[in-house]
Amino acid sequence: MSPGVTGSSRSTYAILGCGSVGHAVAEDLAEADNDVLILDTDADRVEALRDQDLNATVQDISKPSVAEAVADRDILLVLASDIEANKAAVAAIREAGGDQYIVVRASDPVSQDELSELGADVVVNPSEVIADSALRSLESGELQYKARQLADILESTEGRLAILTQDSPDPDSIASATALQAIAAEFGVEADIRYEGDIGHQENRAFVNLLGIELLASDDEPAIEEYDRVALVDNVQSGSDDPTFEIDILIDHAEPDEEVDAPFVDVRTNLSSTSTILTKYLQEFDLGPGETVATALLYGIRAETLDFKRDTTPADLTAAAYLHPFANHDTLEQVESPSMSPETLDVLAEAIQSREVQGSHLFSTAGFIRDRDALEQAAQYLLDLEGITTSAVFGIVDERIIVAARSKDIRIDIGSVLEGAFENSGDIVGHSTQGSVEVPLGIFTGIETSEDNRDTLLRLTEEAVRKKLFAALGVEGSDTNGS
Repeated sequence: MSPGVTGSSRSTYAILGCGSVGHAVAEDLAEADNDVLILDTDADRVEALRDQDLNATVQDISKPSVAEAVADRDILLVLASDIEANKAAVAAIREAGGDQYIVVRASDPVSQDELSELGADVVVNPSEVIADSALRSLESGELQYKARQLADILESTEGRLAILTQDSPDPDSIASATALQAIAAEFGVEADIRYEGDIGHQENRAFVNLLGIELLASDDEPAIEEYDRVALVDNVQSGSDDPTFEIDILIDHAEPDEEVDAPFVDVRTNLSSTSTILTKYLQEFDLGPGETVATALLYGIRAETLDFKRDTTPADLTAAAYLHPFANHDTLEQVESPSMSPETLDVLAEAIQSREVQGSHLFSTAGFIRDRDALEQAAQYLLDLEGITTSAVFGIVDERIIVAARSKDIRIDIGSVLEGAFENSGDIVGHSTQGSVEVPLGIFTGIETSEDNRDTLLRLTEEAVRKKLFAALGVEGSDTNGS
């Protein structure tokens, strides 16, 4: 029988064993106008319960007769501190054919298992409940404390706030910055979202354009030194050099390599996206997100978790559920299905044609290209080929070697693989499932990139990069499988 379902109308309850826990539950159920019967072995306690207008009767719940005493009840809460009596009660009820929904109190993992085997539907260990409640209270208290800190900084801000995203920002970084901008506005602070690099990925461009998010490039006015406050949001993995300006706010879901000296720091590595963190702040400040902010944050969470298929936590799901009714889902669909540019299509075609496969690892060359972000898209597309768990696409952009890599192999941290292959050679950003490296052409720049020498330059650099990457992956031999 399911809880709360009867053949007539409302469910009827029985509480077996009325210590402090049972008493509290009984009072709550009775106040909600539920039909509650209390069974307890202590006659004095039963009399006291009756004085409180509670329906109580004397019953030894360890006796087989308890089954008959609760036969007309739908939901049974067996909450005595005597765990052996609880076991006897559950056994007697099930042996008598009782099909009520039974919630029972245990004392440790062993008794939890025993009570489950006896037929209890739900087994509750008070120590675990208290621990979970304490952790939730701690998390809630910490968020309240952090929110007050953030509010103090924003309230004391006299000029503009600069919100710096990661280099070539992704949806999580842009969405988080957009949310912080909205929070700042509630405190009367005007904020600009600024970024280094390019917004190259077509989905990212569609994301920014469709939502009308205004971003300032690094060389746009005003200069960073002219701002009263500076915030770094989802910026840790940008790979930037140490900033030459003071940081006031740092919010991220990745730990910085070195401690950041800032008045406000909130880094939560137990969450999968910075958008989740900012959603929590919107809730804590009781700010109902506008459509743009909600849509941005929901897309940021979905993009960072690969639509909830990568490293997703309950907090990410809870945040997404909260944002869902506020978001514009038609816009989300447009963002997630942008048209492919002709160059991206050319890069993908070349990458498919020149692919080399060793085991489940794929390496491909896209040649000389103009849009580095096309490599990222090609690496993602190639990862979806049958039997492929790791993909890397190589190209040359403006005298730089670019490698974009993706992995869905849980045994591989692709960011660490790139570090191992190109340490001290170039700029590397990434994490367990995706990353990229940018390496100067170096000694190969001595070869003039004329039409006659382009093929030689491409072949030499491609061979060097491929060897480094496969060596870092632990792949040997030349068992290739091209087109």
